[in-house]
Amino acid sequence: MSLMMFFFVPAVVFLALVAPVWLILHYWTQSRINRGLSTEERQQLEDALALANRLEQRITTLETILDVQQPDWRRYDENRNHRPS
Repeated sequence: MSLMMFFFVPAVVFLALVAPVWLILHYWTQSRINRGLSTEERQQLEDALALANRLEQRITTLETILDVQQPDWRRYDENRNHRPS
């Protein structure tokens, strides 16, 4: 009888407490995944992408200016980063 109780009690606890919470959370996350991005999230993503593109253009412009004014700046930067401590 004790062996039956050993398996019965955890099974009842699992079915009564864990399984419902597990199912609710599973289907809740599935609905959020299938829903996709909201309009606000999509706008934030587009704004971040536009900012990243502008920053990339600025870096390219600054590197072009540095290449003209200080042609060996890249070599200096490489030596500086690889210097032993």
